[in-house]
Amino acid sequence: MKTYSAEEGLTEEAIVTKLRICRYHHLYLHNSLKNNSSGTSRWGEFGEGGLLWGECSGKSFEWFDGSPIQELLCKVREIYGLDEKTVFRDVTVSLEGRPQPLHLGTATQIGVIPTEGIPSLLRMVLPSNCGGLPSMYIRDLLLNPPSFEVAAAIQEACRLMGNITCSIPEFTCISAAKLVKLLESKEVNHIEFCRIKNVLDEIMLMNRDAELSAILHELLVPASVATGFKVEADMLMNGCSIISQRIAEVISLGVESDQAITSLEYIPKEFFNDMESSWKGRVKRIHAEEEFANVDRAAEALSIAVIEDFMPIISRVKSVVSSNGGLKGEIGYAKEHEAVWFKGKRFIPNVWANTPGEQQIKQLKPAIDSKGRKVGEEWFTTSKVENALARYHEACDNARNKVLELLRGLSSELQDKINILVFCSTLLIIAKALFGHVSLDICKRLRAYWKKYIVFGICEARRRGWMLPTISPLSKDCVVEESSSAMDLVGLFPYWLDVNQGNAILNDVHMHSLFVLTGPNGGGKSSMLRSVCAAVLLGICGLMVPSTSAVIPHFDSIMLHMKAYDSPADGKSSFQIEMSEIRALVSRATARSLVLIDEICRGTETAKGTCIAGSIIERLDNVGCLGIISTHLHGIFDLPLSLSNTDFKAMGTEVVDGCIHPTWKLIDGICRESLAFQTARREGMPDLIITRAEELYLSMSTNNKQGASVAHNEPPNGSPSVNGLVEEPESLKNRLEMLPGTFEPLRKEVESAVTTMCKKILSDLYNKSSIPELVEVVCVAVGAREQPPPSTVGRSSIYVIIRSDNRLYVGQTDDLLGRLNAHRSKEGMRDATVLYVLVPGKSVACQLETLLINQLPSRGFKLINKADGKHRNFGISRISGEAVATGRN
Repeated sequence: MKTYSAEEGLTEEAIVTKLRICRYHHLYLHNSLKNNSSGTSRWGEFGEGGLLWGECSGKSFEWFDGSPIQELLCKVREIYGLDEKTVFRDVTVSLEGRPQPLHLGTATQIGVIPTEGIPSLLRMVLPSNCGGLPSMYIRDLLLNPPSFEVAAAIQEACRLMGNITCSIPEFTCISAAKLVKLLESKEVNHIEFCRIKNVLDEIMLMNRDAELSAILHELLVPASVATGFKVEADMLMNGCSIISQRIAEVISLGVESDQAITSLEYIPKEFFNDMESSWKGRVKRIHAEEEFANVDRAAEALSIAVIEDFMPIISRVKSVVSSNGGLKGEIGYAKEHEAVWFKGKRFIPNVWANTPGEQQIKQLKPAIDSKGRKVGEEWFTTSKVENALARYHEACDNARNKVLELLRGLSSELQDKINILVFCSTLLIIAKALFGHVSLDICKRLRAYWKKYIVFGICEARRRGWMLPTISPLSKDCVVEESSSAMDLVGLFPYWLDVNQGNAILNDVHMHSLFVLTGPNGGGKSSMLRSVCAAVLLGICGLMVPSTSAVIPHFDSIMLHMKAYDSPADGKSSFQIEMSEIRALVSRATARSLVLIDEICRGTETAKGTCIAGSIIERLDNVGCLGIISTHLHGIFDLPLSLSNTDFKAMGTEVVDGCIHPTWKLIDGICRESLAFQTARREGMPDLIITRAEELYLSMSTNNKQGASVAHNEPPNGSPSVNGLVEEPESLKNRLEMLPGTFEPLRKEVESAVTTMCKKILSDLYNKSSIPELVEVVCVAVGAREQPPPSTVGRSSIYVIIRSDNRLYVGQTDDLLGRLNAHRSKEGMRDATVLYVLVPGKSVACQLETLLINQLPSRGFKLINKADGKHRNFGISRISGEAVATGRN
């Protein structure tokens, strides 16, 4: 496209991020990189290593010197054989007012760059049918967040898109680079011209409709940034109209009736189709009338020659039955040789008697190919047919060349309009991306007039519980107090969960300072950081966020650090890598930054790691940025830190039946309980090891025991507690293991748990008027070789199967008898005991199924199905564990 952009101030991580998402065959590295002694990327005298070095060392690259931009443009001219006078256009977007590009660690940890094991944010932002160029635009938008003005325009466009009632265009997407390449090489075919016209027509269609016109005007802003062109609406419409009209004048749009493929009797249709389909229907006939007429005349002459020379022979053959039976002569199409010839065997008569057709048979000669070689033993032709065939081929070639000339001429004409075409194609890509963001399925709404048809355009983001936030701008010279009290995320939930399916715990994050976050393993700390990071990034890009309401500052940078691994190629340990990455975050953090660090200083000795973590927290506190630093280093709270802009938050826990469980709710205070023993046991660590670990833990000095209070100060008696509830050591023993065959105690425990939870959620639904009446919860047992009663037929129910190995299966159905028979047909399930509860409707049954699947394991029961338990970080149910516990007590 003969354009370039130069970005200054990129971090090493940001450069590597760009390299990860682009396709390149060769790299040019400036010699100044060899003299980098900062301890990051290193070549030559300072050794080898660093993130950028690791990214480039395995690729093909070479060094260059001099002015970077001018030297690289010279390389481009050389590579592509461009003239020295070739002018390149600078499309650099000013960094002023724009957030920093996303760091590599941030991009990978929220799945903007695909990363194994990390839920992809990009897949949640767009529906599955909106890939390709729109997906690439959203990815680049997230990796390079826009200025406040651009984000505001994108957000307003999304808001308008979510409320329109008219039909929408198809949004034809064409790569701008491909468009420029085809036009400059004059290789645009009629299909591409039709697509280009579709792009222009769709732009004009949007302009004609009042609702779509408002969206179009908002999209001019992000399109200008993406292309480097500033195009006013009037100029855009005028350009679209002129170009569309010119294409319509030349290109055949498929509605003309004067370009049908020739069809003549006796000559195979495939012959004419192959000869004419590559050029007919491409341009309007009026521009090549003479060439088209010559083809028609040549085709007619060929038909006459075939009839005169071949048809008498065929009549002769049909009148004589050969000794082997069947016809021995026909007019055939030799596809490989693009010829119409006579094809036959043993058709020459044994006795010449001047009968009809014999004269024509004598005129036949073996068919030859373009190199003068005989074509088999069956193909024959005549001089008259060959001459007619040659004239037809010549006429087709002339017509084809004329069509090609017209297409190339139109390509040359449109080269002067490349800027408008690039702008239009980019604008439609953005439009399709944003419509995809707010629509469940664009295809369901295409050409669908709402007043004429019943078409439900369900908003994808709103269906998932997402909404458009309020973005608050931050001035360049704002003071710490102004920038540290601006973010509120109400009803925040992980972006990979669907709140409307009841599988997400909502949290309110009122962030007016730095948070130091504590909580147990599996309590939701990492999910909280990812969720905050994703919501803020989406918000400052103008997109919808996973929360019920939000006020988000337009941060100058969003930096998330999570886990670090060692780098053998650099000779660095995981702690070294962690320190290198955190150094980049801390050194670039300002009062307008969002800094998120998970499990700080996890890779070194506890005492010194605690002190380094405390010093980092102090530094960020002094900067005045917003952010969250999560940790299990509880010694931080005993350090003499000087903090004025830091709050202490925790992921809550509760005690149920003497066992500690996470609530996945963000609360004030400090949580010193790790739930390490329970977590290790749940992940299959042998009970012998866990038991010994508990003994060692109890044998430690009281001064070394970790408290478990969520308040800022320990309780006076020093008792380990969680949310004020005392935790007895015996309760840490494994209550999940139960001996096979103990059905009755287990059945009663399951029945009690199911009844309690069902009563609670049904009561809540009744109070919210979601169900018309409060139904009685009756948990009924169906023993081995028993069937449920007829009262269950056609009614929704939730059921729990207790297998012989004491594991549970939870499900819901409207056909309990059929479902139970299906389960019992499987091996090992014949004698299973079933508990069921009839509920008012399938929707309620689905909610209860989700609740039981995700709450029963926390009560010590083992489940074999975990369909809703893949991401349990915040908790999976909108009914908190605390609420269930309250109902049970």
